[in-house]
Amino acid sequence: MRRLLVVAAGLLSWCGLAHAQGFPTHPITMVVPFAAGGPTDAIARIVAEQMSKVLGQQVLVENALGAGGTTATARVAQAKPDGYTIVMGQMGTHGTAPAVYPNLRYNPVTDFAPIGMATLAPVLIVARKDLPPKDLKELIAYAKANASKLNEAHAGVGSISYTSCTLFNAAMGVKITQVAYRGTGPALNDMLAGQIDLMCDQVVTYVEQVKGGAIKAYAIASSERSPALPNVPTTKEAGLPNFQVMAWSALFAPKGTPPEIVAKLSGALDKALDDENVRKRLTEQGGIVPPKADRTPAWLQAFVKNEVERLTPLLKAALAAQK
Repeated sequence: MRRLLVVAAGLLSWCGLAHAQGFPTHPITMVVPFAAGGPTDAIARIVAEQMSKVLGQQVLVENALGAGGTTATARVAQAKPDGYTIVMGQMGTHGTAPAVYPNLRYNPVTDFAPIGMATLAPVLIVARKDLPPKDLKELIAYAKANASKLNEAHAGVGSISYTSCTLFNAAMGVKITQVAYRGTGPALNDMLAGQIDLMCDQVVTYVEQVKGGAIKAYAIASSERSPALPNVPTTKEAGLPNFQVMAWSALFAPKGTPPEIVAKLSGALDKALDDENVRKRLTEQGGIVPPKADRTPAWLQAFVKNEVERLTPLLKAALAAQK
């Protein structure tokens, strides 16, 4: 019996390895838990296109909305762990969600097999083009005097835009009405139409709108100016040094996905991010391609754990200050 068990275990291991070596044999679904047209969607589509070429199978982007990205993320956590369903998670779904969803249906640290970091992106403070304040200092004074008349858009409670605006309001010492959307893509459309006053979101997808004068950028919440928007000052330069937020997007598979398949997906992401055209497209939109050492599954696993521990008290304190 003992020999039979050893043989059976060996056969299972061999079958799993053979399956991983043949992976992928059909298209992979990359779930984006937000509407099309937003930053996470833009990053996912650039990365998916190149990963398709590396893997020899289509990586199809699927937009699935709800609850600040947590609905679709929970679905991926419960998906079959075979590498064919992955999610483009980010700071909201895998960093701040535990702080604002007490009944969150997944644990971002333990319910996923990390694949790798895709992109970093500083948060940009933007407004409709005809909002009166000319710079960040004027905006802060204006917000304090007109908080009840202003509104801010976000992609759902717990999302990057929600978290960033909440921290921004706390840093200013004001409470502005927040309006939830199913993604910052639709929210941006309403800002362009003059129906939304402010947004705080990762710089990706806003660059061309700012350059074209369709919306106004007050500051970028990072220690250095973005090469994509060199004329936009940092929050430190503009007078709000205690507001700095670096957003991030990363790929995850369901827990239990075979390590060989995770390694194949991670390798494909790594090669995609090394592609000159991919790097150019991401950086032109204000994204930052992570260094190779920060793209591994092990690095991402430790990073997510640290993010949850770091962001939970920050967000809870900011929310408490808004009450």
